[in-house]
Amino acid sequence: MSEHADEVVFEPPAPPEDTSGWGRHIGRSMTLLATSTPEHRNTVRILFYGQSIIKQDWWKGVVADLKRRFPHAEIQASNLAIGGFASQRLVRSADMDLYPFYPDLLIFHVFGAHDKYEEIIANTRRRTTAEIAMANDHFTAKADPRAPDAGWTAFMNGQFLPATAAKYGCELIDVRGPWRKYLLDKGYAPQKLLLDGAHLNEHACYLMAELVGRQLVYDPALPDDEWRDMVRTYEVGSDVDFEDGVLRLHFEGNRVVALAGEPDGKAAPGRVLIDGRKPSSFAELYAFTRANVSPEVDWPWGVSAPFRITSVSPPVEEDWTITVTEGDVALFKFRIQGSVTGPDGEGVSTERFESDSGRVVIEPDDWWKSTGGGKPSPIRPGYELEFRCVLTGTDVYEAPAVEDPSREYGTVLAQGLTNGPHVLEIRPEGDGSVPLKAIRVYEPPLK
Repeated sequence: MSEHADEVVFEPPAPPEDTSGWGRHIGRSMTLLATSTPEHRNTVRILFYGQSIIKQDWWKGVVADLKRRFPHAEIQASNLAIGGFASQRLVRSADMDLYPFYPDLLIFHVFGAHDKYEEIIANTRRRTTAEIAMANDHFTAKADPRAPDAGWTAFMNGQFLPATAAKYGCELIDVRGPWRKYLLDKGYAPQKLLLDGAHLNEHACYLMAELVGRQLVYDPALPDDEWRDMVRTYEVGSDVDFEDGVLRLHFEGNRVVALAGEPDGKAAPGRVLIDGRKPSSFAELYAFTRANVSPEVDWPWGVSAPFRITSVSPPVEEDWTITVTEGDVALFKFRIQGSVTGPDGEGVSTERFESDSGRVVIEPDDWWKSTGGGKPSPIRPGYELEFRCVLTGTDVYEAPAVEDPSREYGTVLAQGLTNGPHVLEIRPEGDGSVPLKAIRVYEPPLK
């Protein structure tokens, strides 16, 4: 028996019959977790992404279990799942969510079109070094655990998901098989574990956390060929060093991070160049944040915000405000203004919007106008949506203070570069030395 957070006790799932190969495709993340010590605490970034099933609270149980099992690791976990977003929409929102987050481990599940599902996985492999754990489907109310899967469900869970996991080297977490067995062993109908036709009740959240969490395992006997070269760390002073006042590193990849060290005497900031250019000069290093996001709102349902924003001209780091000028949720007009760019044009929700500068583009299908729970839309004259354009990098590296030598203090120098060969240069500005312990380079497996 296992105890839930609120003292409710649920029966655990049956032990797995075969665990061979578990952890094979998440080896880097699990190695970082398992090899963390009080003297060296590895940082592991975990992202849960998908739609409403992923968004439910079971993910917190998975994170709590990892923290219990690996108490010395620095686990940075986030859930950016969006309720109601099948793969057809999620493939677009991922531009603002998944790739800028750049996780070490992605835990993923989504319903919807299989080709868009694969596009998300392929893009994750092209744009990040994230290891991917794909969960298959639980049992919804209309499914019969006594009968074999049929139709679309059989195609997705029996063919597409296994083939996609194999093609892209992903960990496939079998939720469906153990869920079926759990229902049959207990004599439950699927509805016993559901709030409605699909969403998980408290009992099911416990079960989901158990089934996902138990496959996040470390096996030192597994080969490291899948992940060994994706992320490389160059120690300053041995692998790379300052020569004639310049640290220069030739690397392959799309992300480079500086790890702070203790200053050797007076500390100095370092001017950063990639291929002879400031990181801020690379248009691909900018990302847009979610508009009006906060922990208190169900985004984007509670704010009626665009879920994908792009640009067609080089952006700059600035704050943006969209102001509705007239109309309602069916059709409204708006104006946009940037804190650097200034007033930048007017648009209509049903048409493609390109700001005067080209720094903001919103497609009409990328507006989310629905609201949850029958609540009225906030869209009305005077309503404002605020978001930011941020640089995923820095032109000047200023090392943070190393307050705990066991922890890593990383600063992203550039993220989102073309995945290929680059040259990093760091030059001290003024007197003193740049406190650097190491440079870490990330090279996604797909070009």
